[in-house]
Amino acid sequence: MRRRLTLLVAATTGLVLLAFLVPLAVLLRGVAADRAVVAATADVQALVPLVGTAGQDGLRLAAEQVGAAADRPVTVFLPDGAVLGDDAPLTDGVELAARGESLTVAREDGREILVAVQGRPDGTAVIRTFVSADELTHGVYRSWLVLAALGVALLLLGLAVADRLARSLTAPITELSAVSHRLAGAELTARATPSGPAELRAVAGALNHLATRIQELLRDEREQLADLSHRLRTPLTSLRLESESLADPGEAARITERVDAVERAVTGLIRQARRRGTDTGTEPACDATAVVRERVAFWTVLAEDTGRSLGLDLADHPLPVRLPADELAAVLDALLGNVFAHTPDGTGCTVALAPRPGGGALLTVTDSGPGLPPALVGPASTPLDQAGLVRRGASAAGSTGLGLDIARRAARASGGRFELSDSDGGGARVAVVLGPPLAARQSPSGMAPS
Repeated sequence: MRRRLTLLVAATTGLVLLAFLVPLAVLLRGVAADRAVVAATADVQALVPLVGTAGQDGLRLAAEQVGAAADRPVTVFLPDGAVLGDDAPLTDGVELAARGESLTVAREDGREILVAVQGRPDGTAVIRTFVSADELTHGVYRSWLVLAALGVALLLLGLAVADRLARSLTAPITELSAVSHRLAGAELTARATPSGPAELRAVAGALNHLATRIQELLRDEREQLADLSHRLRTPLTSLRLESESLADPGEAARITERVDAVERAVTGLIRQARRRGTDTGTEPACDATAVVRERVAFWTVLAEDTGRSLGLDLADHPLPVRLPADELAAVLDALLGNVFAHTPDGTGCTVALAPRPGGGALLTVTDSGPGLPPALVGPASTPLDQAGLVRRGASAAGSTGLGLDIARRAARASGGRFELSDSDGGGARVAVVLGPPLAARQSPSGMAPS
């Protein structure tokens, strides 16, 4: 915008200068030519009285003196054919002036001025002088240079004013754009400084109001989520008390353990809701190996209750990933929960965690169930959101549709990706590629093909 405004002012100023300077330059040339012709005519007019009264010798001397003083040739053509003064050819103009008519003849190399003098007994005499082209344009080119310099100076001044004006308009717009990008990057404390024209100040105020409103809505959402999660503590407490009152100690311990797991999940949800949107200054990271081992151990008990085999293929060293431990646990819980919910009892599954070149990890959950619907299977590069299962809030199996979406969003948050396909055995295969922490440096020994 700044460049366009500057170019617009430059074009407008250039047109105005051309419309003003070109006619002025032509006028200056005409004035210079007229000045030279008037001066030459005045010189030869001084000889008119002498032509009618002086003799040839006196007239010759006078013509030579006038020519020398004016620095131009002066010639007198007498009716008897005598030529006094500087030599000059007998042109058509001289013959025409001899008939009694004074005139000026334009030639390629200048102008010929002819003055007819009547009153001599022997006829009409003609006084001739010649003004060269250099004399006609004397001082014109210098004046043109002055005009050109003046035009360039005015153009530069106009460009400087236009650039300053454009900067005063574009600077607030640039700041508004930068603030909007910061807000889009979740920097909700960014605010614009109202400046510039009234319209831009109004836009800056509206943007600041929008940012404040977003902060308020997010804060209210976090508080409501935390309050809702906190309300779950009451039924969990009742459930814990009932489990402790069971007659079978083993059954009581098992149910109490499940209640503790749910309570830990609720507590983690409350903490996550309250710290969301707050920059702690530290990067989220965890050891994927430890988290996967702990969650698979939890699900192994449920797998035994439903007659399922739950295999685990785990790396023997820590695998740091760019994801908090509770979020990675939620990802694995969602994937295994889908397997338990959408496959018949007795269907086995395998959880694998392997390192990736460059850091991070590849988490794979494979089952031996009936597999995925054809609409959900496609190349890894094919977006699956339109299939209905991965799209948040929608499901092809009658569930809430949030399970796989949790895994997809977690993969994207870690800098990885989410893949959904059929396994080699005909079941479903869900792969979550997890990126490494930004500050981590993976050693060559911890790298393996994924």
